Amino acid sequence: MDTEAVRKAPLFAALDDNAAEALLSTMTRTKIARGQELFHEGEQGDSLYVITSGKVKLGRRSADGRENLLAILGEGEMLGELSLFDPGPRTATATAVADTALVGLSHPDMSAYLGTRPEVAMTMMSVLAARLRRTNEALGDLVFTDVPGRVAKALLDLSRRFGKPSDEGTLVEHDLTQEELAQLVGASRETVNKALADFSSRGWIRLEARAVTLLDIDRLQRRAR
Repeated sequence: MDTEAVRKAPLFAALDDNAAEALLSTMTRTKIARGQELFHEGEQGDSLYVITSGKVKLGRRSADGRENLLAILGEGEMLGELSLFDPGPRTATATAVADTALVGLSHPDMSAYLGTRPEVAMTMMSVLAARLRRTNEALGDLVFTDVPGRVAKALLDLSRRFGKPSDEGTLVEHDLTQEELAQLVGASRETVNKALADFSSRGWIRLEARAVTLLDIDRLQRRAR
């Protein structure tokens, strides 16, 4: 188990090393391949997960088959935490976008642990509040920001979380298809591809296979406003 990766999760932020190791010992390991679901929207949820390697997308599907991506999560990030406070049907489908390893904690085990470590509960509430804030911001972007602006903002967000310095700028290996990137910004693939092509022609980005190199972050930041 990649203890260092798990320790990045907000769940462990309030714990010392001994307490973190004790909690880790109660968690179960899970591995899923790219394209495999961890859980499905509507299923009964009773566990949270921490990603130790790889990436997972959270999405919802409409009755006519259209999909909207709510988030892309990577190493050290949590998913399924709502089940700890409100066990019930999953509100989204979690699917690996790269080969992914996770550790899981059941609702009964976490409830017992929170009873002895209230500071962890406060940390978890902070995580949920941050998720709600991002959701509100995303809803505002859909109303007030055009598609190129949303694409620029999504690229910058992916860069902050998954970017690595390269000789020319910042390499972002997001592991998303063009369709998934379009779902993330809530637009058609054609419109998103047009925005990406425009950014590329201006020298702001260079497109790669399921990755992008950001060449001019300042211009992207101005376009995202």
